[in-house]
Amino acid sequence: MVKNFDKNAQRLKRHTRVRGKISGTPERPRLSVFRSNANISAQIIDDVNGVTLVAASTLEKGFEGAAGNKEAARKVGKTIAERAKAKGIAAVVFDRSGYLYHGRVAELAEGAREGGLEF
Repeated sequence: MVKNFDKNAQRLKRHTRVRGKISGTPERPRLSVFRSNANISAQIIDDVNGVTLVAASTLEKGFEGAAGNKEAARKVGKTIAERAKAKGIAAVVFDRSGYLYHGRVAELAEGAREGGLEF
């Protein structure tokens, strides 16, 4: 008998396990990534105070072009890095949220590094 696995449930288990080990502080907040089939978004979060400091997404107004490809992910990474620099954030902890570090997630990380974030 073939069993169908719920990929998102497995991802959420990985995410929960990783979140037990990493946390964002005011000095070094957490860069969290969310990837759907059509869009990608990122947030920089201070877990101690429970606040989102900076966010960027392909769903924002003014975002042109296809939203579900690598170029868009890199653009979101650069955007979040610019906004973080404006808020005085230089270093973050990268939280891939249980996704593989491949494709759009890796492109977002590379875009953030190009924009000047350190992780």
